Amino acid sequence: MKKKILISLVLFSLIFLASGSYIVKTIERASSRMAELIKLHQIEILREHLAIEIKRAQQDLYLRNTRFERRLDTIVNHVRSMNTVVNTCFECHHEESVMQRLASLRSQTEVFKTALSRVFTIRADRQRREVEEDSAYRAGVDLVAEVNLIRSLTHERLEERTLAAFSEVASTRVVMYGLLALTPIVILGLSMLFLRGVTKPVAALLTATRRLKGGDLDYRVPPLHDEYGEVAASFNDMAASLKEQYLKMQWAEQLFLLGELSGGLAHEIKNPLAGVKASLDVISADEHLPAEDRDILQKSIEQIKRIETLIKNLLNFARPPKPQFMSVDVNSVLNTTITMAQRLPLFSDNNGQPIRIVRLLDRRVFEVTADPFQLQQVFMNLLINAGEAMPRGGTVTVRTSINPLAQTVNITVTDSGEGMDPGLVEKIFQPFYTTKSKGTGLGLSITKRLIEQHGGSIRVMNNRDRGVSFSVTLPAKQKEAITA
Repeated sequence: MKKKILISLVLFSLIFLASGSYIVKTIERASSRMAELIKLHQIEILREHLAIEIKRAQQDLYLRNTRFERRLDTIVNHVRSMNTVVNTCFECHHEESVMQRLASLRSQTEVFKTALSRVFTIRADRQRREVEEDSAYRAGVDLVAEVNLIRSLTHERLEERTLAAFSEVASTRVVMYGLLALTPIVILGLSMLFLRGVTKPVAALLTATRRLKGGDLDYRVPPLHDEYGEVAASFNDMAASLKEQYLKMQWAEQLFLLGELSGGLAHEIKNPLAGVKASLDVISADEHLPAEDRDILQKSIEQIKRIETLIKNLLNFARPPKPQFMSVDVNSVLNTTITMAQRLPLFSDNNGQPIRIVRLLDRRVFEVTADPFQLQQVFMNLLINAGEAMPRGGTVTVRTSINPLAQTVNITVTDSGEGMDPGLVEKIFQPFYTTKSKGTGLGLSITKRLIEQHGGSIRVMNNRDRGVSFSVTLPAKQKEAITA
């Protein structure tokens, strides 16, 4: 966002600078043109003045020997004025061609001035005076013709420069009007673009806050740019954290209610159920009881035992026993648990399809602070779950490793079954959720709770080839590297 603001300021500054520079240059160019036109007008006036002075000198020549003849000092002043005007033409800067023409004009002026001087100062016969007068007259005529030619050229040049100046002024006026009309439009467009870049992300964040306030914790802010992108990412992280905390609070509340419910059920059901079981045991011990009735009673007793197991699991899940922490060797607990599991019918006789348990235990000794009996319960649940996932037999692989940087111990139980539906991964640890016909749905839930009591975590994933892996991570409170 800072970059956009900086770019906008630079663009605004460039627009104003360009417009101001153009206007200043236009004014300077127009002023220069006007000064040039004024100078050309002054030159034209000067040359008209020269023509007037030459004609006065010619008039002095015409009035000679008449009753209107002027005095000699007046004639001299007229000639001096003519000479002064000619010299004034050389004070201005001209092109080389113009300077050559002015030099020729001054030369002709000198000739005319000399001829006039000879006419008014010569003391000769009449014929000689007439010759000098004719010469002065022709010199004056030639000088006037030259001045008129220069005036004509100056007038044409002045007219051409004037038309060009007016055309340029008109073009400049159009451009300036265009700038005056276009500059606000450009500024308005840039402002709208800038405001849109600010208001659109703010509106997205405001919408997200309203959705979050309304309880929609799954809503996420769409990707934004610049600093707003960081705000959106932080907002999404906050929403995800809020949802996680909400689910944890909901889960804690459910566990509390479940504990209260299971405690009440255990009190209300356990004692009457024990009486029913004892009564059935007494009846089944009767020697005169028919065999068919005895079988029915045994099945009823088995179902009562199953109910007792369910109540016990429910109590263990809702109110797990407080762990008795001590230094525990994870590999030793696993070896003991695997030995016990191999004696179960699930692993020893699986309808002729054996289930092998492969141990890939790291040779290092992993010691953690934990309750060994609860760890044994966790590992047994995972092994039984893996065995039940392979009704046609297969291989269960138990692997241990250590992460020195994170100071954690990792235990992985992998089966070679058919795997699970990806949609079940998030539900498998929920209480009472099961895909087995005779399952209670509490085994993995109890396992997760026990691991969390030890400060660890558990996750499940489908393998790339086949089967499922359960990975348990426990904090390594104490560890050594000892070669077996």
